[in-house]
Amino acid sequence: MAQTKAKSSPPQAGAALHEQRVIGLLIRRLLPLLVVIYIAAYIDRGVVGFAKLHMNAAVGIGDAAYGLGAGLFFVGYFLCEIPSNLALERFGARRWFARILVTWGVITMAMALIDSARTFYVLRFLLGAAEAGLYPGILYYLTQWFPLRHRARIIGLLVLAQPVALIITGPLAGWLLSTHGFLGLSNWQALFVLSGLPAVLLCWPTLRWLPDSPAHARWLVGEDRMWLERELAEDASAHALQAHGNPLGALVDRRVLLLALLFLPFPLSIYGLSLWLPTIISQFGTSDSTTGLLSAVPYLFAVVGLWVVPRHSDRTGERYGHIVVVSALAAVAMAASAWFRLPGLQFLFICIAALCIYSIQAVVWTLPGQFLTGARAAVGIATINSLANLGGYLGPYGIGLVKEATGRLSAGLYFLAGTLVFAVLMTFVVRAALRVPSPNGVPEAAPAGTIPPFQ
Repeated sequence: MAQTKAKSSPPQAGAALHEQRVIGLLIRRLLPLLVVIYIAAYIDRGVVGFAKLHMNAAVGIGDAAYGLGAGLFFVGYFLCEIPSNLALERFGARRWFARILVTWGVITMAMALIDSARTFYVLRFLLGAAEAGLYPGILYYLTQWFPLRHRARIIGLLVLAQPVALIITGPLAGWLLSTHGFLGLSNWQALFVLSGLPAVLLCWPTLRWLPDSPAHARWLVGEDRMWLERELAEDASAHALQAHGNPLGALVDRRVLLLALLFLPFPLSIYGLSLWLPTIISQFGTSDSTTGLLSAVPYLFAVVGLWVVPRHSDRTGERYGHIVVVSALAAVAMAASAWFRLPGLQFLFICIAALCIYSIQAVVWTLPGQFLTGARAAVGIATINSLANLGGYLGPYGIGLVKEATGRLSAGLYFLAGTLVFAVLMTFVVRAALRVPSPNGVPEAAPAGTIPPFQ
């Protein structure tokens, strides 16, 4: 018996080493460029919160008007996201991501030309339309490369770009706003020009180095390619995924719409917080440069969360329990940041809330892979993200309205806390919806990568 066991172990160990090597190769070849692209996108989204500190007075934009304009980005994003992901399927990731980079970079630089609330509205809307499809496009792209059991960790590495971008943005924006600008531009105008330039410069590396699919990756050798194709096919078989039929059917799939409702509170809270964070910190009585430095701290907490939570979810194979616990903690921390008046305590709870709302996104994004694949996945992921990203409109605008109505910015944080409680409740609804009975009336086995009691 001992000899038999010894003989059977090496093939298993060899298979595990092979899997580890292939996944490591995919991470090294794909993730750095995708993360850099997403960092550029998030820098672009974050700078408007800092530009507000000077732009509003220079142009004559009030808090509600700023919140409306900041949120209009997501209206343009919503309207163009599904067409963008369909175009990605048609033209390939390499060319379509390059197109997105150029157009959003140019429009971001054009934000320096804002001279009224109206031009602010128009350019924010166009910016959202130009960038539409980048994040859901990357998520869809990753489903073509990574087996389902690795995706929480991989998406966690991608989402790390969000806090990293804001860690970079805060100190640089704070420093730039403390200057008088350059080349005849005011400080807030220079901020927009410098934040849009990296997107344009990333166009060439994207065209040069990003393969459209595993079939186009010359660095993926035959044995590794066959292993990857087999693993992805087994995922599809295990979850009864169907790639045939009209991909637009995902638009009316009840599970897709419920996942959009589950995901809605996270972009709402993230953008509501990030686009108002410089204003919250400035009320502590800090200078522009200090505000920029302090604004980076919550995103350091978010980096820690993104490193720990998705990995723990992958290691334990548990999804829904993580979403419930982390979302509940985020709601409590957000409410506490509004309740306490001491700047130190308020700031601490904002940091805890940031850790939670950023880290749990990667776990939520593993759920669509349980029932979507192929072109249907492109449409389904875009639908979930576009509907949920309307929270990016509701968050900043809602806080602006609450602040004008109450005179207290902290009241807007209660609004964000309430939406996170909604996420906790929606987790149970989505869990029930994804446990669909099989044709013989017996509930399907729990999907791979999940364990009781929250499978």
